[in-house]
Amino acid sequence: MANSLVKGEKKQPSFSVFLTQDAIKKKINEVIGGKGGQRFMTAILSAVTNSPELQECESMSILNCAFLGEALNLSPSPQLGQYYMVPHKKRDRNGNVLAVIAQFQLGYKGYIQLAIRSGYYKKINVLAIKEGELKHFDPLNEVIEVEIIQDEREREQAKTIGYYAMFEYLNGFQKAMYWSREKMQSHADQYSQAYSAEAHQKILRGEIPQKEMRKYSSFWYKNFDDMAYKTMLRQLISKWGIMSTELQMAMENDMAAIRDDGTPEYVDNDIAPNEPAQAPVYEAQATEIPHEDSGEDDFFAGLEPPPER
Repeated sequence: MANSLVKGEKKQPSFSVFLTQDAIKKKINEVIGGKGGQRFMTAILSAVTNSPELQECESMSILNCAFLGEALNLSPSPQLGQYYMVPHKKRDRNGNVLAVIAQFQLGYKGYIQLAIRSGYYKKINVLAIKEGELKHFDPLNEVIEVEIIQDEREREQAKTIGYYAMFEYLNGFQKAMYWSREKMQSHADQYSQAYSAEAHQKILRGEIPQKEMRKYSSFWYKNFDDMAYKTMLRQLISKWGIMSTELQMAMENDMAAIRDDGTPEYVDNDIAPNEPAQAPVYEAQATEIPHEDSGEDDFFAGLEPPPER
């Protein structure tokens, strides 16, 4: 039942009832407009219906997340993995739940979708590296040598030891990163309020009783690889990528609850305090020269802002 966890607060109507209110239908038509309104409502209602946890959130917070997803032209379907609406409990200093709100969380497939759509990237990819596959990685020259396990079932069951992400611009400039799984766990442990590397190890060893698993609802516990993929792409693009307005908007609002005025309220973030949240639009923060036989001007050579749609 919606917001049943908030002590002393009057229960709000179900999300389906919330959508039938005249003021809400008017707001949706103003933001989405025309025939798109019904498609929009059907999509978010489906996402909420399939998530009991999301049904506990304040309805307006769900709608605001969905408006942002629509502005980015991304689907709320969890199956597509472009973005998620994640429940977050706001607490007072004593730990009492004040409200349950929906948090906008961009999926790694959303990052890829927005990057490709920007018109700057020829190729962008992220991959889990399995035990036995990594032969050599030179972080200075960003050269990686791997032998991918060809048997899909064998590869799926193999232990993940790290993550690799890369992109290539249309002009041929490339950038790549490799993180070990240990580095990824340390990163998540440090910058995600909802994740504990120690607790994760206990879960993997089966030491957490099933009745207590509800406490560990973070995506880092549910699907560590997907969150790792997203982190790799975010780190790669925010430091060295060229970003469209959509990509910049997505990064600014990722891991945030969206207020009624459209501004983000940050809940949980995996960007370090002194680390830039994103590169400037159509600019890059890399300082190294791309190749020995090219100058700094080659970084943007042949790249023009894509035509406005």
